[in-house]
Amino acid sequence: MTTFTGQDSLKTRRSLSVGGKSYDYFSIKAAEDAGLGDLSRLPYSMKVLLENLLRFEDGRTVSTDDVKAVAQWLHDKRSDREIAYRPARVLMQDFTGVPAVCDLAAMREAMAALGGDPKKINPLVPVDLVIDHSVMVDYFGNPSAFEKNVELEFERNLERYAFLRWGQKAFDNFRVVPPGTGICHQVNVEYLAQGVWTDTDPAGKLVAYPDTLVGTDSHTTMVNGLGVLGWGVGGIEAEAAMLGQPISMLIPEVVGFKLTGRLKEGTTATDLVLTVTQMLRKKGVVGKFVEFHGPGLDHLTLADRATIGNMAPEYGATCGIFPIDAETIRYLTFTGRDADRVAMVEAYARAQGMWRDAGTPDPVFTDTLELDMTTVEPSLAGPKRPQDRVPLSQAAQSFGGDLVGTFKAEDADRSVPVQGCGYSLDQGAVVIAAITSCTNTSNPAVLVAAGLLARKAVEKGLKSKPWVKTSLAPGSQVVTDYLAKAGLQPYLDQLGFNIVGYGCTTCIGNSGPLPDPIAAAVEEGNLVVAAVLSGNRNFEGRVNPHTRANYLASPPLCVAYALAGNMKIDLTKDPIGTGHDGQPVYLKDIWPTNQEVQDAIDASLSAEMFRSRYGNVFEGPAQWRGIQTAEGQTYEWQAGSTYVKLPPFFADMPKTPEAVSDVRGARALAVLGDSITTDHISPAGSIKKTSPAGEYLLSHQVRPQDFNSYGARRGNHEVMMRGTFANIRIRNEMLAGVEGGETRHYPSGEQLPIYTAAMRYAQEGVPLVVIAGKEYGTGSSRDWAAKGTKLLGIRAVIAESFERIHRSNLVGMGILPLQFKDGLTRNDLALDGTETFDIDGIEQDLRPRKDVTMTITRADGQTRQVPLLLRIDTVDEVEYYRNGGVLNFVLRNLAK
Repeated sequence: MTTFTGQDSLKTRRSLSVGGKSYDYFSIKAAEDAGLGDLSRLPYSMKVLLENLLRFEDGRTVSTDDVKAVAQWLHDKRSDREIAYRPARVLMQDFTGVPAVCDLAAMREAMAALGGDPKKINPLVPVDLVIDHSVMVDYFGNPSAFEKNVELEFERNLERYAFLRWGQKAFDNFRVVPPGTGICHQVNVEYLAQGVWTDTDPAGKLVAYPDTLVGTDSHTTMVNGLGVLGWGVGGIEAEAAMLGQPISMLIPEVVGFKLTGRLKEGTTATDLVLTVTQMLRKKGVVGKFVEFHGPGLDHLTLADRATIGNMAPEYGATCGIFPIDAETIRYLTFTGRDADRVAMVEAYARAQGMWRDAGTPDPVFTDTLELDMTTVEPSLAGPKRPQDRVPLSQAAQSFGGDLVGTFKAEDADRSVPVQGCGYSLDQGAVVIAAITSCTNTSNPAVLVAAGLLARKAVEKGLKSKPWVKTSLAPGSQVVTDYLAKAGLQPYLDQLGFNIVGYGCTTCIGNSGPLPDPIAAAVEEGNLVVAAVLSGNRNFEGRVNPHTRANYLASPPLCVAYALAGNMKIDLTKDPIGTGHDGQPVYLKDIWPTNQEVQDAIDASLSAEMFRSRYGNVFEGPAQWRGIQTAEGQTYEWQAGSTYVKLPPFFADMPKTPEAVSDVRGARALAVLGDSITTDHISPAGSIKKTSPAGEYLLSHQVRPQDFNSYGARRGNHEVMMRGTFANIRIRNEMLAGVEGGETRHYPSGEQLPIYTAAMRYAQEGVPLVVIAGKEYGTGSSRDWAAKGTKLLGIRAVIAESFERIHRSNLVGMGILPLQFKDGLTRNDLALDGTETFDIDGIEQDLRPRKDVTMTITRADGQTRQVPLLLRIDTVDEVEYYRNGGVLNFVLRNLAK
C-alpha cells in the first residue's frame, strides 16, 4: 500500500515516539513553520485533509499550491480549489460489495482481452466487506426466528456468498466479515476503525497517519463519531479508490454545529439526532462538512456521537464529524483496541493539534449554528422523510392530518376484519415495529431503554398488539451479550422483539412480508398503515410495500408503538394499554429514567464482550465455513446463474476511447418531480411477479418464493436494469395520475414499463434523457441508480440540483449530469413527453462546469433553447466521461 508519495517540499516529515517505538508523520506544526502561518483554528476535518495533501504531495496530483489553498481557507472560509484526496481504506457492505467484486472480476477479464496482466486488477488499499444486508425478516416473534432467518439467508444467497469467498481468495488487500456478525458501520466503529493508521514505507520506516475511509454505504459517516473522517461514495467511486485513483473533490465548506447543555430526562440520542437532522436540512448543508463542537460534547457518549454522525446523509452533509478527545480514548480502550494503538491515537492527535479538551478554542467555520440540548423533546420523523421531525406530542394529530390529506374525511375511521384472527385492522394501524439499523443499534443507552421499557410493560401486564410485526435486529453480537447480562432480552421476547438476525433489515427494505391476513386486510380496505422503526430511512416504498406511513423513532418508542398498535393514539396523553389490574397504563408509567438506563449499562456492558466477539470476526458460522468455491485469478461465470453475471460495462472495449459526441434527437424516458431519491431510481426491496424483473426470473425457472430481493441480486445486471426506475411510488409526470415505473413511448403513444420502453428506444436507435426537479438522487449511495441509468440508454439527466454522490456516480458511468440555470425549472418548459431534445456543447471544448445548450423540439415543430450547466465538476471527471466511465479510465491506464 502507498502511504505517501514522498516529495514533501515543505519538509514536514517529523518523528513521534510512542510506547518505545518511533513513528514518522507529516506535521501540521512543521507546515506552519514552513510559512503556512497559524493553523491552530483550522477545523479538525480540514486538518485531516491537510495532512493527506502533505503526505501525498507529488507535484502532479497534489501540488504545494493545493496545500497552500487549505491554509488560505482559514481566511476565506471557502475555496473553489479542486484537490486529490486519498483515503486510507475502503468499507463495503454486501449489497454494494457484490457488484463491485463483479466489476473487478470483469476488469480482470477485460485486462486479459486488452493484452494486459489480470493480476494488475487488485485493491491497492485495504478493503473490508461486511456481509450485513442480506438477512430478511421472514420469521419473527418467536424463539426460532433467528435460526430460521439465517437458514433462509444462506439458502437464498449461496451463489453470492460463494462468489464473495472466491473474491476473498483471489484479491489481495480484501477481507470479508461473514454474515451474522453485525452491520458494517457498527463493526467499523467497534472494531475495524483504528483512529490512527500505521504502515511501513519502502525504507522500512513506520509512518503514522489519520484513519480515513470511503464506504459504499452512505452511513459510513457513523465512524465520524470516532474522529475518523469517512463518507459514503458510490460503488463506482469506491472501486476507483481501491484501485489507486484519488478522489477528486473541492475543498469543502465546513459548518460548525455548537452543542451546549445536556439531554433532559426522558429524551434520547434518537430525539437529538432527529432534531439535528431537521435543523441542518433547513440550514442547507448538501456537499458540506459538518463539524460538532462546544461544551455539550462533554455530555455525549461516543455512541451518541456515532448516532449523530450516522445521520449525515439525512441532513445532507458529506460528513458529520467529532474531534478526538478523552471520550474517544475511553471508547477505544473499552472496545478492546490494542493499548499501543490507543496510546498512538492520543499522542498523534495532540502532536497534530487535533485533540479537543475544555480549553480548546472554537475553530473557524464557514458558517455556524447552535443547539441547546436541554430543548430537545421526544420525537419521531415521518411519514416519508427523515428530516420531517414530528414532536411525539403532535404525532397523532400529524398522522390524522396526513390521513385526511390522503382520503376523504369519512374514510378516516375505516376498519377491516382480519380473516381468521378475531380482530379488525383500522386506519393508522402500526403493522411493523422494528428495532433495526445502524443508527440506534450501536447505542447501548437506547437499546437498554427499550429493554427496560419492555420489562416494565410486561410487569404491568401489557402485550404487543397482534397485528404488529415486531423484530429486533442488533447491529452487533455485543448487543445480545449486554441485553442478556442485564436480564432484559426475555422481556423483549415476551413482547415479540425476538432477535431476527444481525444486520440491516427493515431500514433497507428487508422487513419481509406482512402476514397474509394482515396484508389482505390492508389491500381490501386500502388502509393507510404504518411502520415505526429505529432506522435512518423512511422513504416511500422502502420499508414495506404495504406501509404508506413510515416513522423513525428511538428503540423504546418502537416498543411503545407495538403496545399501542396505532398512530392515532397520542402516547403523551392516551393510555398505551390496560394493565393486569384493569387500570389504564400510560407511557410515562413504563418509561425508564436516565439513571435506570445508566445503572443497567454499568452493570451489564464490559470490555470483555467486545474482545470475545471480535476475536474471531473473520471466521463466521458453520454455514459460511462450509461453502465451496472456485479457485483462480479469474472467475468461472456460471451461465445459468441468476445472482452473479459478467457485467457488460467493459465488453469489446477498445484500447483508446471513442470521441465524445453531442446528443441528437433524444426522447424523455421520464419527467420527474423534486426529491427523487436513489430509492426511486435504484432497484430495492421485493421483486413483483408482474414486473419486468419478475418476468425475467420466471423465464429462468425461479419460483416467486425464491425471488429474494433486488439488493441480493445486485450482481445480475439483467435483473437490476429491469428494476431501475421501477419503484412502486415513483410518479412520471408524462402519465397523469399513475404511480409506479411506467412511461409513454413516442411516437407510438403506448404506456409501457420504463424498462420495456427503454429497450424499444434502443432498438430504434433513440438516445434518452431524464428530466427532474430539485435534489435529484438524494438517499443512499446506490451504484445501481447510475449503472441502471446507463444500461437503459440514458445519455443525460437534466435536473434543478443533484445530490453529491449520485452526481458523481452519473459521471462515473459516463452519463451527463446537467443543471437548469437562472431559476428555470421543468415546470417552465411545459413538457408532455412528445418532445425531442438536442444537447450541444459536449463535442467542442469539453471542460468542467461549462455552459451547454439544450434545444427542445415540440411535436408541432416549435423549438426552444435552454441554457444548462454541465455538472462535470473536475478535470479528472472530464477524463472519466471521455472514457465512458471511471473504471474504463482506470482499466485503460493499467493496460498501457
